[in-house]
Amino acid sequence: MRNNLLNLFVILFIAISFVGAQERTINKEFDVKPGQKLVLDFETGMSIDIKGWDKNVVKAEIYLDGRDVEDIEIEFDQSSNKVAIFSEYVGRRENYRDRSEAHIMVPKKFDVDLSTAGGGVTIENVDGTIEGQTMGGSLNLSKLAGYLDLQTMGGSVDLYDSKVDGKVHTMGGSVDVENVEGDVSASSMGGSVRHKNVKSSSKSIGEEVDISTMGGSIDVDEALHGANVKTMGGRINVNKVHKFLKAETMGGDIRVKELDGWVKAKTMGGDIYVKMVGNPNENKKDVTLISMSGDIELLVPKGMSMRFDLEIIYDEDDDGDYNIISDLPIEKEVEESRRRSRWNDTLTMYGTGEVNGGKNLVRIKTVNGDIIIKEL
Repeated sequence: MRNNLLNLFVILFIAISFVGAQERTINKEFDVKPGQKLVLDFETGMSIDIKGWDKNVVKAEIYLDGRDVEDIEIEFDQSSNKVAIFSEYVGRRENYRDRSEAHIMVPKKFDVDLSTAGGGVTIENVDGTIEGQTMGGSLNLSKLAGYLDLQTMGGSVDLYDSKVDGKVHTMGGSVDVENVEGDVSASSMGGSVRHKNVKSSSKSIGEEVDISTMGGSIDVDEALHGANVKTMGGRINVNKVHKFLKAETMGGDIRVKELDGWVKAKTMGGDIYVKMVGNPNENKKDVTLISMSGDIELLVPKGMSMRFDLEIIYDEDDDGDYNIISDLPIEKEVEESRRRSRWNDTLTMYGTGEVNGGKNLVRIKTVNGDIIIKEL
């Protein structure tokens, strides 16, 4: 009997949910000129799909679906330099339910300024200044040119196959930037960030790769003009970087496969691996590597001019478990540490030395880990 009542309740709930459900489709077209602007301001929330085409026409199809679509008002406005589309609720409800979509075609060369209270945004094949935000939904961006300034309050960001400068940001989700030429800053408040085949634009001197996330891994394929990357918790992988690298994570390994320049890298808990390449006598090549718990390995080109400031802190009970291992001459000394752990006395192993004139400072510090220096 109880199961029958439950089934009846479910059927009634579904039926009530569909009572009053309606659909509306609104179509509009506007003759325009390339280089003008599309302005979208959807207070009701709406997913947005914008594509560029070869016609000097803005074609909009607004699809409304849900129980409250009659309370949605859509307005269109065209002026000398823009087409604007607005939506708002005109009813008296406190909570609305609808599923709204905007599908819009614009000339390939066109600016976009958008705002939606919620919904994913897809933009493809558009050349112009593209800015705006969604209060919740993914950003899918491809085949774009010009300048970007887009953010979502919650959702992933994918930017592919584009030639753009600017920035993309999410308050919660992953960021994936691939096959992009330009200077793009990518950031997330909570998700991984990946750069693959991203190159600075040829029309500028070039800016550093700038990536930050409040929690997630960071992957950089190549940074021709330096990189500044930071995560509050996750690994950092850099394939190739020139000029400089600043990398910091609150917890995770840092791995750098090729570095031609100087480096400052720090992890609160993890191993660090850095391989330095290039002419050992060119450019600044100072090294600062710090781990609060983990091994640190540095590979340097033969003939590099360096002076060493190395330090390992470890518990007295672990004496002999950690060491400085180097292909280059380094003097080692062990002393009682000024830092004391909660349970045990600690020791500090210092390493000093100078090779080839001591031009570049190599400062490495770790806790409960080995320091390994190899000459290539």
